Amino acid sequence: MLRSLTLVATTSTSTISKPLLFSPSRKLTLFFSPFSLPFPQTKRSLSLHRSPMNILKSFGFGANNKPTPPMQNSAVAQGPDDDVPAPAQQFAQFGAGCFWGVELAFQRVPGVTKTEVGYTQGFRDNPSYEDVCSGTTNHNEVVRVQYDPKECSFDTLLDVFWAGLDPTTLNRQGNDVGTQYRSGIYYYTPEQENAARESMEKQQKLLNRKIVTELLPAKKFYRAEKCHQQYLAKGGRFCWVWVPLCGKPIFSATMFCLLFGFVKSQFFGLLTWEWAAFLIESKILNYIQRERE
Repeated sequence: MLRSLTLVATTSTSTISKPLLFSPSRKLTLFFSPFSLPFPQTKRSLSLHRSPMNILKSFGFGANNKPTPPMQNSAVAQGPDDDVPAPAQQFAQFGAGCFWGVELAFQRVPGVTKTEVGYTQGFRDNPSYEDVCSGTTNHNEVVRVQYDPKECSFDTLLDVFWAGLDPTTLNRQGNDVGTQYRSGIYYYTPEQENAARESMEKQQKLLNRKIVTELLPAKKFYRAEKCHQQYLAKGGRFCWVWVPLCGKPIFSATMFCLLFGFVKSQFFGLLTWEWAAFLIESKILNYIQRERE
């Protein structure tokens, strides 16, 4: 459909309309992969902050103009999670890409009493979001789930986990690329380990590529900044991979890119999906709509 798209171009020196064949760019065609879904794909993600723009930080993408200090290994970061769940509750940790969507999916599971997003499995003590996004700390973005085992089994949480990600992509989920987006199950008890291992073996039989999901003991959990907690539940707009499990309240930035980025590229040059993502605020959306009319 895209290859056959033609636009009519007119000039001031001629009254004859000439068809202009539009060849979709690589960035646009990559909207339609992987998984036959329109996830935009590029070599670098927003979270890798390819350019020093302050607007990135205002959207929570971890833009940072300051040089990253040398990494220092911390025994605390490599130690176990010493937090204690509420009485008769249990913890579980899952890494499955950007923790915003992952958290909301687990929030909606009956029997889950609390969720927190944070960083774990890294080398630096008390890392910031910018530290994690720098790719130098080896931390993973995870959701720590507190659940009541009488109402929600660990197997149920595993089902939610497997349903929301591609476990065969290394250091990547959808648009998000980097070690902080690797998939992982981090267990607190031998029972959780056994259940996770058995579940992974079952999943592997359903796939034709090798699962690269980590299965490791839970380590020190560093709670992420307040702005990241319950981000989508509070009205945040971005959720690349976990939209199917998160429900209708989540706005899909992908649809914005497809509808507006493609059209605007005909008039103002190629509007890449990175910039389209920055234009989601309502005032700018209204501006683009006016420009199209």
